Amino acid sequence: MDISLRTYIFLDSLQPQLAAHIGSTSRGFLPVAGEASLYIEIAPGIAVNRVMDVALKATRVMPATIAVERAFGVMELHHRDQGEVRQAGSVVLRSLGLDESGRMKPRIVSSQIIRAIEPYHAQLINRIRYGSMIIPGESLYILETEPAAYCVFGANEAEKAARVTLVDVNPIGAFGRLYLGGPEAEIDAASEAAVRAIESVTGVPPKSGPA
Repeated sequence: MDISLRTYIFLDSLQPQLAAHIGSTSRGFLPVAGEASLYIEIAPGIAVNRVMDVALKATRVMPATIAVERAFGVMELHHRDQGEVRQAGSVVLRSLGLDESGRMKPRIVSSQIIRAIEPYHAQLINRIRYGSMIIPGESLYILETEPAAYCVFGANEAEKAARVTLVDVNPIGAFGRLYLGGPEAEIDAASEAAVRAIESVTGVPPKSGPA
């Protein structure tokens, strides 16, 4: 089976809100803040089960989630020991005959800030979120990435850089989406950190758009 590596991203220390969000949306072994995490997304999706099996048999990592769609498969692994997580990634890459440089380079599909969000708009966002609520008058930042799972890297780095609220993050599907809320200056800092993080990832440009 020919497998392509869409996402391969190591998070050195899960930030509190991102760890809590993973815990609220996943059915596996839930991570806590400070643990290292690895997101892997491959195509075809069904092969992610074999990838998960390889990682769990070789290391002590724990999985928070596995998702299989028609085209893509996404999995998350975490452990308090960064070495265990890095080793799991190495084992997976070796089993696939791939290396990290062969991953797809993320593309920012859209990046926008809505300043001083209106009350009714805030209510709509709050109805569809799995994280914290956004308050009317705060600014809203929305980031879309391709491949999808890279949006968690943006979320983690944004939370490191600014005092913002993680409203939602969805790393599964054709595009990943991140929603952050907070004061205008904090959102500006968070958006810059998220974009900088995504743009720092090297890899093979996606075929569906420019690098």
